[in-house]
Amino acid sequence: MIYKVPFVNFPEHYKRIKDEIDFAIKEVLLGGDYILRKHLKEFEENFAKFLGVKYAIGVGSGTDALYLSLKAAGINQGDEVITVAHTFVATIASIIHCGAKPILVDIGEDYNMDVEKVEEVITNKTKAIIPVHLNGRLCDMKRLMEIASKYNLIIIEDAAQALGASLDGVKAGTFGLTGCFSFYPAKILGGLGDGGMVVTNNKDVAEKILLLRDHGQKREIGEILCYGFNSRLDNLQAAVLNVKLKYVPKWIERRREIAKLYHQALSNITKLKLPPPPMNGRFYDVYQNYVIRAKRRDELVKHLMREGIEVLISWPKPLHKHEALGLSNFHLPMTEQISKEVVSLPIYPELSNNDVNFVIQAIQTFYK
Repeated sequence: MIYKVPFVNFPEHYKRIKDEIDFAIKEVLLGGDYILRKHLKEFEENFAKFLGVKYAIGVGSGTDALYLSLKAAGINQGDEVITVAHTFVATIASIIHCGAKPILVDIGEDYNMDVEKVEEVITNKTKAIIPVHLNGRLCDMKRLMEIASKYNLIIIEDAAQALGASLDGVKAGTFGLTGCFSFYPAKILGGLGDGGMVVTNNKDVAEKILLLRDHGQKREIGEILCYGFNSRLDNLQAAVLNVKLKYVPKWIERRREIAKLYHQALSNITKLKLPPPPMNGRFYDVYQNYVIRAKRRDELVKHLMREGIEVLISWPKPLHKHEALGLSNFHLPMTEQISKEVVSLPIYPELSNNDVNFVIQAIQTFYK
């Protein structure tokens, strides 16, 4: 189906920076630079500067960023890792693949981990916490870092949806031992396929992830120091991402402008709950997604689709309700309630004000 307002407009995104993207791709192809070459190194350096961290290591995906972070942190069989169910399955899968046990806590009104519930589930087996900064808003990291320090726990941030977001001036991904990012095409900084990044200020962790992403090889000395994995961010992806990185602040500002338009027009509809509007307070939100909670959500979705507006439900069924995942013992009432109400509206830099108003009018018409 061709939508009047697609959820993401990849062709328009490409056309706006086509010449730069084409040049970067051509440079890689003509140079034959495909794996672990200068474009990757340059992108890693620029990404680290953008976040103000010492190390950035490009990996195969955001999922790999989480998994390799856990491995580098020493998470093993029998360990417990606290996280949430209101997230993409990769967050929990990374814990499972380490042989560890995910311990799920409920979320708050902001869709992020309810940090006040964390201490209730800490045991002598708890080794780490993975907060998920959902939709471009940070979890309450100040409080979570206090808890982690009290119990000597590792923090690994799932910042896949929060590049550029901050809390009290500190950017997502820079609070914990590592921060994990995804370059899935629909992200604020998206590639032409899969890709991810681990950032850290810990030299030992950085060196471990460099080994793990490349089969345990330390190429400069010709030694294989451990069994590793094949999870290298492709040089071609790195070249494209490096072009896009300089546009991220501008793209975030446009997302915040659109969020403000949505908020101004929809805040008087009592059957909707909106995210906080862009403010100059403690939280700097980047609106990876603009997620509303809606009464008669499924009817609203059908109405918007009929009007030619593509929307997304993430996620219609909480992870702990998928029987095959073996997580049914967790009781997460807010997670379950929110999954029945949330819907994501189109929000991306190429979205015109006319298209935003078209979405707004369709929602207003439905609730009239």
